[in-house]
Amino acid sequence: PDLGRRFAERKRCADPECSMLMCRGKAMRDFKGPDCRFVNFKKGEAVYVYYKLIGKSTELWAGSVGSDFGYFPKDLLEINHNYSNEELELPTDVSLCCCF
Repeated sequence: PDLGRRFAERKRCADPECSMLMCRGKAMRDFKGPDCRFVNFKKGEAVYVYYKLIGKSTELWAGSVGSDFGYFPKDLLEINHNYSNEELELPTDVSLCCCF
């Protein structure tokens, strides 16, 4: 997909600010993202999910590993705990971050 400034127009979150955890999972393999918008992780690390993109890039979720936050392919995560079953559909923000 065209990565542009936004990966998708909409996202699903547990709360209106997308600040509550949706779920936690274990990385099934190592991942190194193509740029700074992605979070990198090693197989077996805990990954915490804050929102799920819907629409154009349904394969990407956003979450954290340690103090790092970013996007990652959802298929690399084995969910082992759900924090919330409620999912609100919200518009995505335009990222002002640039990778150098």
